[in-house]
Amino acid sequence: MGLSQRQPGPLLSLLLMGALVWPPPCMSLELIPYTPQITAWDLEGKVTATTFSLEQPRCVLDGHATVANTIWLVVAFSNASRDFRNPQTLAEIPAFPRLLTDGHYMTLPLSLDQLPCEDPVVGGRGIPLLRVGNDPGCLADLREPPFCNTPLPSPGPYRVKFLLMDASGSPQAETRWSDPITLHQGKAPGSIDTWPGRRSGDMIVIASILSSLAGLLLLAFLAASTVRFSSLWWPEEVPEQLRIGSFKGKRYMTHHIPPTEAATLPVGYEPGLDPLPSLSP
Repeated sequence: MGLSQRQPGPLLSLLLMGALVWPPPCMSLELIPYTPQITAWDLEGKVTATTFSLEQPRCVLDGHATVANTIWLVVAFSNASRDFRNPQTLAEIPAFPRLLTDGHYMTLPLSLDQLPCEDPVVGGRGIPLLRVGNDPGCLADLREPPFCNTPLPSPGPYRVKFLLMDASGSPQAETRWSDPITLHQGKAPGSIDTWPGRRSGDMIVIASILSSLAGLLLLAFLAASTVRFSSLWWPEEVPEQLRIGSFKGKRYMTHHIPPTEAATLPVGYEPGLDPLPSLSP
């Protein structure tokens, strides 16, 4: 008489069926030992109020990606990155509006040939970086794909990682999550303290020196203006020949000479200097 086989219970059957049908997530997903970070290039505006610039993962994904793979950038709020689940199909890729509801989205799809391993030329115009949030008009343009790179809505902080997917949208490999990235915040005009008493000692010294220099420049300008205009109002010194008392002239004594006698005066006669000639015979 053979031994009777015990049939598994219904609960055990469901568990076995679930283990066969539902594959364990991320069991075959390769972890790339790379951590995204802000670019090390000396650039103004690497982090702004709505954008931040990452270094390109050059020479990092070559041994893990193929020509058919697409390299996606996953952007998530720092507190929502642990809840992110990699999409399994292209239809599950989250677009930017999901950031406001689920705290994460995917953008900047790249191919491997867009990330060459060659070092950039020093002084060249192309700087190898990925600027997140650099397309302010993509949401308004209906021709743009849904995975646009629109400006970020808040200071964050954010975390990012790179995700490699094949042509069907199945994930193949991923990098580590970055450190938290916080965007810059502008100050409200009412929160800016303009009271001079709160200035530092260095600021007070600099302000005093600048005020003294401004005063010296003003005095120099006034002195130069005074000298310039004084020459216009007061004439220069009168020459020696025209001074009062220095003009030497002859003194004339006027005499009344009747017309009949004037005709008989000798030529060159000067009244008041030469004696009047006698008219008697």
